[in-house]
Amino acid sequence: MPWIEANGASLRYDLSGAGKKTIVLMHEAGGCLESYDEVLPMLSSSYRVLRYDQRGFGFSEKVRELSFDGVVADLASLLDALDIRDPICLAGCAMGADYSVGFASQHPARVERLMLASPTMGNNAARSAQGLERAALVEREGIRASMSTSHDRSYPEHLRARDRERFQRYQSRWVCNTPASFAAQARMMASVDLTPAYAKITASTWVIGAKHDGLRSTELAQRVPAAIENARYVEADTGHFMNVQTPRLFAETLSTLVLGA
Repeated sequence: MPWIEANGASLRYDLSGAGKKTIVLMHEAGGCLESYDEVLPMLSSSYRVLRYDQRGFGFSEKVRELSFDGVVADLASLLDALDIRDPICLAGCAMGADYSVGFASQHPARVERLMLASPTMGNNAARSAQGLERAALVEREGIRASMSTSHDRSYPEHLRARDRERFQRYQSRWVCNTPASFAAQARMMASVDLTPAYAKITASTWVIGAKHDGLRSTELAQRVPAAIENARYVEADTGHFMNVQTPRLFAETLSTLVLGA
C-alpha cells in the first residue's frame, strides 16, 4: 500500500473500489487501516473507499505529540493530495468517530453523510484519569502491559467467542503500536470537548449506539443526535469496535442507513 505526504506527515493509505461516491473510513484508537479489512469487500463493489493509518498509528509517521485539530487537518490534506473534491461519506468508530465529528464540523461542505459508531459527548477531562494512567504505563513498560486492561471493557468475552481468530488478529495488531504515539493520543484526548462541534455539522448523520460497549454507553450515545441537526439514532448488537467486532453489521448499517443502498 502506498504512502503520501499530507499536512507534513507521511500517511499510509488505501484507495480502492469503484463508484461515484467516496467513503472514508476512520479507524479506532490503536487501530490502522486493516481494522476495516473485513468491511472493505462489502463496500468496494459499489463505492470508492479510502482507508488510511492516522498519524502515529499503523505504518504512518510516528509521533510523540498529537493535536486533535492536526489529525483533522491530516484528513483534509490527504483528500486534497488524492484530488478527492466531491463531498464524502465519512464513517468512524470509537475515536474514529471523534475525528469524524471534528472533520465534519470544521469542513461541513466536504461531508455529505456521516456515520458515528460509539461516539462521545462532553468534556473528556472527567473520564481522562484512566487513560492517562494507561498512557504512563505503556511508556514505562510497553503496549502489552496495558492490553488486558484496555480490552476487558472494549472487547467483551461474548464478542471474542463469536470469532476467536478475529480477536487474536486484532490483539496481534494492537500490541504492535508504538508506546509514544499511543500515549500522545491519550494525553491529547484528555482535554477534548466535542460538544460545540456537533452544532456545526450539516451532513445527514446516523449515530450508532453499541449495546455491548463498556467504554461509551448507549445512554451517552443517545445524547449525540439531539445535538446534531438532521441526525438519527439506532442501537446495534455490537461493542466498542463495531468495525472490527461485527464487520458485516458495520457495512450493512453503513450501506442501508447512511447511504440508502
